[in-house]
Amino acid sequence: MNNFRPTTIERAYELARSGACRTVGDIKVRLQAEGYEGVKDRLYGASMTGALRKLCLENYVAPRGDDPAPASVTDDGDDD
Repeated sequence: MNNFRPTTIERAYELARSGACRTVGDIKVRLQAEGYEGVKDRLYGASMTGALRKLCLENYVAPRGDDPAPASVTDDGDDD
């Protein structure tokens, strides 16, 4: 049985690369929900947040239903 648990920083990078988190704030929420402590202290600093932000932007995949509605749904064609 594997009892290995990644550090807070390792897990933050895993989440950023996974495409599940859109922002660093999303990562922090997920880490806290997973039971990590001192998340804000460990993910502090411009270099750390910048690197995580970049990974989030490169990898984020919006869940189905979060895409903006197509113009045909929101635009009824009425010019009033």
